[in-house]
Amino acid sequence: MDKLVERFLKYVKIETTSDENSSETPSTKIQLNLAKELLNELKELGVDAWSDENGYVYGKLKGNISNRKTIGFISHMDTAPDMSAKNVNPHIIEDYDGKDIALNDEFITRVNEFPFLENLKGQTIITTDGTTLLGADDKAGIAIIMTAIEELLNDNNASYGDLRIGFTPDEEIGRGADKFNVSDFDADFAYTIDGGKLGELEYENFNAARADIFIQGKNVHPGSSKDTMVNSMAIALELDSMLPINERPQFTEGYEGFFHMISIDGSVEETKVSYIIRDHSKEKFEFKKDLLKKIGEFLNHKYGDRVEVEIRDEYFNMKEKITPHMEIVELAKEAMEKAGVTPLVEATRGGTDGSKLSYMGLPCPNVFTGGYNYHGRYELVSVDAMKKAVETVKNIATIGVEV
Repeated sequence: MDKLVERFLKYVKIETTSDENSSETPSTKIQLNLAKELLNELKELGVDAWSDENGYVYGKLKGNISNRKTIGFISHMDTAPDMSAKNVNPHIIEDYDGKDIALNDEFITRVNEFPFLENLKGQTIITTDGTTLLGADDKAGIAIIMTAIEELLNDNNASYGDLRIGFTPDEEIGRGADKFNVSDFDADFAYTIDGGKLGELEYENFNAARADIFIQGKNVHPGSSKDTMVNSMAIALELDSMLPINERPQFTEGYEGFFHMISIDGSVEETKVSYIIRDHSKEKFEFKKDLLKKIGEFLNHKYGDRVEVEIRDEYFNMKEKITPHMEIVELAKEAMEKAGVTPLVEATRGGTDGSKLSYMGLPCPNVFTGGYNYHGRYELVSVDAMKKAVETVKNIATIGVEV
């Protein structure tokens, strides 16, 4: 079996789901199982590697050219808590025919729902069996980095500067970079290998915040509740109806931001509703947060101080920190073109470790892995694209940027 595929299959079978309700780092101890595996693999390759008490894995590789800036490559170990990653059973489809894929007797990945499938015709793809997510986000990135490093080390003709490798926990719950040791990593810049389709190159991402709204009602027997009952769930629904309906995820694309209700738990007496707020524009992002606060104020005036709105920022658009260093975007574009890949420079409708790392002083654009439909049973990855990503990583290292 191809070494790249062999690695990927091994990684996805190690359960690493993160947990946003945990305050520990890593948020789940099971992530340490993959961390230990990756640490051992790096050491076996001859990389100076170590891990810390928070489950981060780091590696330093001495280059054979001294006048190059130090480049890092980063991927995350955890998988999203949106769906189970236990007992992942990948299916390999060689020479894919571009048609509907029966994951099992119940679930089918249909071309009319996912038109990109037609572009994968003739490629080798890996899917789920329909009962779990796959974990290509971001174990494809890990397999790509590990394979690229191994191939560089085995190529006596490869010339590169000092390289750094980093594998993080808890990216899927927004905490992947929180305890990343940028100083010890000691790179001039880095790339997260955590993108999607072939050629994706991203240096813009959403500004992101989370809003938790607590609503206090008044529960009275419904048979004698006239003019006394206050139904907290009804207030939650009223609040949601006051947000722009066209600014929900299912109605937006490109640079359009949104409000997304991610949970609601309530009764007549009390309700908690949570949103994530996203926008590429800092001005529109601030407007969205302010709008939600003003809606809360209006409802408090209407119902008598029953609504509490708590908003906290999660991460910001890395464009602000990367545009002064556009040579690293140009390097990635050149590396892709050398691999026969057309760069697709676009803004990601999400966030990566790279967004926080860029604000921590490590400019960090995002590069494709070949994965699609992340966080659910319809997730899949193109092996052909993964191989191109390996070439791209190697090209970034060998082209480099002079000091």
